[in-house]
Order: sequence, then C-alpha cells, then structure tokens
Amino acid sequence: MTSMIENVGAKSLTELLQAAGYRVNETEQNGIVQLLSASQGIGFAVRFGNPAATAGEYLDFTFSCALRVQGELPAGLAELWNASRRFARLSLQGEFLVMEMDVVVAAGVSADHLRSNLELWDRLLQEFIVYLREYSQNAARVQTPAEPVEAPLEEAVAS
Repeated sequence: MTSMIENVGAKSLTELLQAAGYRVNETEQNGIVQLLSASQGIGFAVRFGNPAATAGEYLDFTFSCALRVQGELPAGLAELWNASRRFARLSLQGEFLVMEMDVVVAAGVSADHLRSNLELWDRLLQEFIVYLREYSQNAARVQTPAEPVEAPLEEAVAS
C-alpha cells in the first residue's frame, strides 16, 4: 500500500520539484520560508500555508507566479481568466498580475497526486503566458486606427 502524504515542507517539495527536473532555491524572508523555481523561463514561488502539527511542515501550499505590469492592464483581463479557467486564479495585486493555485494535502494524498498538481501548474503557467499575449494582441486590434497604437500589456517581467 502506498503511504499517504499528510503534510509537506521545504525539503519534501524541493525533492518533488527536483525529481521533475526543476531547479529550486529555498529563501527565507521575515521568518517565512518559500521555494523559488521556474518553468521555461517563467519564475514562480511555492508558499506554504497552514502549519501541521510537526514544526516546519504544512497542510497546504500555493504555487504563485507574479508578473510586473508595465503600462495599463486591459480591463477585464483577470476576470475573463477566472471565468474561463479552473484550478488557478488570477488577481491584480498592486503593480503585479498574480496567478495562484492552492494544493491541499491535509487529508492525505499520494505522491502521484502531488506530481499531477505540479504538472497542472506547469501547464497553467504556459497557458497564462499565451493568454496574456493573445489578450494583448486582441485588445490592440480593437483600438481605432486614429489613436496611436500602444500595447496594452507590455512585456511582462517575472518577479
């Protein structure tokens, strides 16, 4: 019988990410540990959520990708993503457009379940970049020719 994973920590998630071919850096800021990684050049963080009974272990975590917005963000961009996609949510937080996906292990999950969540996150990251490109191009096309054409969403820079 496969043992169930009921909590995760920096070490176990680092091993999971590395086994899937990701480079991982562990950072600590104000006593809070997070993991930093990237998929095809798109940076993301793994932030831990609710603490488990064991110190340094957690019942859930969040994959998070924050892109700095340069210029004006097209109206409705985050809302359309959230209405048309499952699993990951998009929000505007200050000057950052943030995509996040929660993963809960509290009731016990298999290693395969964790790997499938990582694969899902990777796919959503790729869709996110395509979505931003297409949304930006479509918004630029609907502007009237009399106006100077400016890209509504300039090159996003991974934070």
